[in-house]
Amino acid sequence: MMRVGLVGASGYAGSELLRLCLSHDDLDVVIATGESSAGRLVASHVPALAAVAPEMVFAPTESIFLERLDVVFLALPHGQSQRLVPRLLDQGTTVVDLGADFRLKSPDEYEQWYGHVHEQPALLARAVYGLVERHRSELVGAQLIAVPGCYPTATSLALGPFIDAGVVERRGIIVNALSGASGAGRAPSDRLHFARLSSNAEAYGLLTHRHTPEMQQELGSELLFTPHLVPASRGMIVTAYAPVVGSRHFEPLNILRDAYATDPFVVVIEEPPTLKDAVGSNLCFVSARLDERTGWLIAMSSIDNLLKGAAGQAVQAWNVATGRDEVRGLARSGITP
Repeated sequence: MMRVGLVGASGYAGSELLRLCLSHDDLDVVIATGESSAGRLVASHVPALAAVAPEMVFAPTESIFLERLDVVFLALPHGQSQRLVPRLLDQGTTVVDLGADFRLKSPDEYEQWYGHVHEQPALLARAVYGLVERHRSELVGAQLIAVPGCYPTATSLALGPFIDAGVVERRGIIVNALSGASGAGRAPSDRLHFARLSSNAEAYGLLTHRHTPEMQQELGSELLFTPHLVPASRGMIVTAYAPVVGSRHFEPLNILRDAYATDPFVVVIEEPPTLKDAVGSNLCFVSARLDERTGWLIAMSSIDNLLKGAAGQAVQAWNVATGRDEVRGLARSGITP
């Protein structure tokens, strides 16, 4: 059994990660921290975990350094992971970071989009981007894994095969996305109040959403990204539009099927995916259409934003990094209805 610690386990992504680690047959959860919930029973904060962690108590963040651990998962807001990662790596601990601190390779780009100087720029080159379907070989043996954001995951899996095949342009790409409210985190805010969220939908982060440079870095393309918040607790759907190169004709579903023929968590479907298709699983559903009338490709995907978009992807990447079967401890079937 590998000894694991979780930092930030009291948030939505963190508590989902705790659930996955507690059920993983090769992980022994030694400590789970939650700074604002330190000293509180996990079961009282997340009742869904009461049967599997009845006595576990959230610890302060610094307690992570008092334990002998093989791997630490970090589920913290941006700017916080970079203060912990160097100390963990110096102890020989593998780090899987669900936050944004090590996703971008350029410290200047990080400062531009996140509003502060990166404190550990030398580690950016060392971090491996944890989108398994596109970086599987690089992840083997990785000691610092930067888990992708939810929007970049869904977008990259939908568009990546077409950009890689050279059948769409790398400029002029438009990405529209819908996300359940859990993607905004556990902290309360005005736009998450029931009276505003219910029966509503709204765009946010116009032109400035911090997942934009991450998507551009991963796809090697320029794109315009607009996310929308919808009244669902979880789930995410992406619809992306890309101009086709010249007058190229191709069968988009075949490109997707070839790209993901051996990927256990990507399901290619003929009909457009729905918001709920992947909920409760680590799956990503993808589909696409070629509109020969306008010369545009429509690429679509859906994921569970807390699983394939965060916690599930983190476990999947760690499985690959340590030579385990990547499906270990993860669901390949969702919840319906």
